[in-house]
Amino acid sequence: MRQYLSLVKFSHTVFAMPFAMVGFTLGVNDEPSLFSYFKLGLVILCMVFARNAAMAFNRFKDRDIDSVNDRTKMREIPAGVIKEKYAKWFISINVILFIFTTYFIIMFGQRFFR
Repeated sequence: MRQYLSLVKFSHTVFAMPFAMVGFTLGVNDEPSLFSYFKLGLVILCMVFARNAAMAFNRFKDRDIDSVNDRTKMREIPAGVIKEKYAKWFISINVILFIFTTYFIIMFGQRFFR
């Protein structure tokens, strides 16, 4: 698990979280009745899943370039710490979870989150 958190630089996800929270706050600011802690949790999950998928995909696509660069050749995929097959699985799972969570916010938001 630690290798996957390093692959996507999870500490940077935590750093980027205030930007997602600003967007959420602006979204519910005009209509305070739209706020719910459950919806807030889903927004946080969407942000984490989307960023994980994007960062892992970027690392996967750049693996050949990273393997010949002295500065990046020790990254998880070029170094073989995470196999390409498992990187693809990690990307796919995060994309599916992002889509599912987003769908849940959009389709059921008005009915369940007020």
